[in-house]
Amino acid sequence: MSKKQVNDLLLLLLVSAFLSAGCAHENRQITTAKAEQVPSAPGTENDPDDDLSDDEFDLFDDEFEKDKVEVADPMAIWNRGIFHFNDKFYFWILKPVARGYRAVVPSTARTGVRNFFSNLTTPARLANCILQWKWQAAGAESVRFLLNSTIGVIGFGNPAKKHPELNLREEDLGQTLGVYGIGNGFYVVWPFLGPSTLRDSVGLVGDYFLNPIFFVKPLEAAVVIKTYEIVNDTSFEIGDYESFKKAAINPYEALRDAYIQHRKSKVKK
Repeated sequence: MSKKQVNDLLLLLLVSAFLSAGCAHENRQITTAKAEQVPSAPGTENDPDDDLSDDEFDLFDDEFEKDKVEVADPMAIWNRGIFHFNDKFYFWILKPVARGYRAVVPSTARTGVRNFFSNLTTPARLANCILQWKWQAAGAESVRFLLNSTIGVIGFGNPAKKHPELNLREEDLGQTLGVYGIGNGFYVVWPFLGPSTLRDSVGLVGDYFLNPIFFVKPLEAAVVIKTYEIVNDTSFEIGDYESFKKAAINPYEALRDAYIQHRKSKVKK
């Protein structure tokens, strides 16, 4: 294999890693939220909803259906195939690596790493706060960055968490485009990247130009850094996807619908 071919392959891996981090984070938010909505089986330790009546569940379902957003899925055959590919990739590769990493690296160290990468991506969140005219949120992001970068030692600490008004804002370009009235387009599932839409796919590309890791040289170093971030993040979320998949009658459709609803709620905020 020539040097040019190697470089092209590494570039492809880097782009996939960049995008997968964004979508992986989105997937974790979605699967965690959906898992929390599913009541525990009677007799289990966490069973706060045992006394909920069928009417209350029906009311919840009615509200969900009323707010449900339908997005075209013309690539359903491709999307389902990639969904199963990503599913195997998670169970066969990402999860075992993340579980081994979690076993040898203390939680405190992993939390510090997660804080560092979160602090590092402040420019993307700040830019999208400004683009959405969220001046208060933009100010909070700026103060949060300064506080965590100084007292928090370049972001490994998170002293800003003591101040609720400085809570992390989940803002991205796909959300910004939605605020400007641009529709989802159609639904698509990308290899390694997970669920997305045409609008959000365009947004992800723009966001990563604001990610400092994108500019790390040489390319191999950027790939290693981003891969490490993904493994570290996944080490905190093992079990979320499993719970979501177990609770869903049709995991593909459940993830698609949950993703679209989640994105709709983010655009509304």
